[in-house]
Amino acid sequence: MPLVNTNLDKLNFSKLYKKQVKNSTFKSKKSSNWDKKAKQFNENVLNSPYIKEFISKVDIKDCQTLLDVGSGPANISLQLAPKLEKVYALDYSLEMLNLAKENAKNLEINNLITIHKSWYDKWNDVPNADIVIASRSMEVKNIKKALKKLNEKANKKVYITTKVGGSFIDNEILNQLKRKINPRPDYIYLINTLHSMGIFAKVDFIKTKNNKLQVKTDEEFIQKVSWSLGKLTKKEEIILKEYFNNTYKHKKEADYLTWAFISWEKVI
Repeated sequence: MPLVNTNLDKLNFSKLYKKQVKNSTFKSKKSSNWDKKAKQFNENVLNSPYIKEFISKVDIKDCQTLLDVGSGPANISLQLAPKLEKVYALDYSLEMLNLAKENAKNLEINNLITIHKSWYDKWNDVPNADIVIASRSMEVKNIKKALKKLNEKANKKVYITTKVGGSFIDNEILNQLKRKINPRPDYIYLINTLHSMGIFAKVDFIKTKNNKLQVKTDEEFIQKVSWSLGKLTKKEEIILKEYFNNTYKHKKEADYLTWAFISWEKVI
């Protein structure tokens, strides 16, 4: 039976991604936003089950160097550092990189090199590495350019994660606020963009508790929702406060997030 012709090659997922990002309710954060959140973020992810599972999927056999893009406080790369010659932590938040250095010192690791750059800077002086990772840091305007940068900097392998589904806020919370959202692009945009680049990636999944909303007070809860949705009205804050105290804090089952773990061999 002959293969059926498809129109897949006519779909430009990179352009569709750009359009979805532009229309999305969820906007990328500035480096100053992450500077303020760095200390709290570092504490939350230090012993994260997500990090353990991510690391378990990274094959470092015959590899000596690693580039961690959007490294934050380098919680992933520092756990791999003892098995490698050099690890590079690249981030646009200076405070995150300061914490990466502090974490390295506390762990007595001396092969970490920090690089203060963003996705949108020139990477001419960023060294290549055998392994390139980008864990939960793919919130970019142009996904094709970002994926190309990762592939170019990798000598052997690339490992990235991105969220399944385009919202970080539970539907129940959105229903309380009577808010409709435009989600961020789902992981499938990345897979299909890679396919258009001649890269046939492998996909696995990591399921984790939604620590973003594991909070003790209604004030923290409101701050967490605001971080994702942006500025809230006074009325919305009152609704969230009542919802948290009457319902949310009594929930026995945790909310979960699913991350797509995408990997590929270097393509020349």
